[in-house]
Amino acid sequence: QVQLVESGGGLVQPGGSLRLSCAASISITSFNAISWHRQAPGKERIMVATITGGSIINYPDSVKGRFTISRDAAKNTVYLQMNNLKPEDTAVYYCNANDRYSFVNYWGQGTQVTVSS
Repeated sequence: QVQLVESGGGLVQPGGSLRLSCAASISITSFNAISWHRQAPGKERIMVATITGGSIINYPDSVKGRFTISRDAAKNTVYLQMNNLKPEDTAVYYCNANDRYSFVNYWGQGTQVTVSS
């Protein structure tokens, strides 16, 4: 069973930074793409960063220039560096990976990010 484990969330002041990690139980080269999503209370889950096996990266306009997705294949880990955080970035952040062979989507358990003064 594939597992994704997020870490790095917490409470940060507006303008601050956090780095989230998503550690996979298998090689991340097994995935077509790995993405970060977030879900705020009462809102839909939305994608905030995606990186494909071909290193194509996408961000929505709401986080472009502030969030950076990266990966370390040797550690089977994908990161989300979040800078200049805003209160509206407050949400549970989830890691998602799509298996390149079975096309099954896997989700982590989520990590809470709270931006508040």
